Amino acid sequence: MHKAQFLKNQENIPPHDPNAPAILGIKQIMHTLPHRYPFQMVDKIIHLDAQSVTGIKNVTINEPFFQGHFPGTPIMPGVLQVEALAQTGGILVLNTVPDPENYLTYFLGIDACRFRKMVVPGDTLVLHCKLLTDVKRGFSKMQGRIFVGEQLTCEATMLAQIAKQKNEDRP
Repeated sequence: MHKAQFLKNQENIPPHDPNAPAILGIKQIMHTLPHRYPFQMVDKIIHLDAQSVTGIKNVTINEPFFQGHFPGTPIMPGVLQVEALAQTGGILVLNTVPDPENYLTYFLGIDACRFRKMVVPGDTLVLHCKLLTDVKRGFSKMQGRIFVGEQLTCEATMLAQIAKQKNEDRP
């Protein structure tokens, strides 16, 4: 990475104080998102406003995907990093409706996805999404980035839609 790009990335690193209380803990996240084990990819939300969200995912060797990806050299699959970003972005767009528990978020597209560094057990992912466009008719476009410490590990532009659940969609 060129020095100018490194400095640009450092300026945009979302702050993360591991001692700060969560804005949304796991129970509130589970109340908002339908994802459950082994597909729950966000442990807590540490920042949430109308334009951006920052979440945390603690990566441990106990993750079920490490059994096969790869034995002896555990690496978090890139597609699951993107899923963690999508779930974090889902919390952001669901924050635009008064009753988020009655909506589902659908991941519609991804552009310009790049993986910059391998993610391994012991890493703490700082997941940051910001809206690139206002949510209109349930559609939103977001820029997502993942950091481990000061290192950018993944970035992507994502398109999502929120839709009100029908009664037959609810558990």
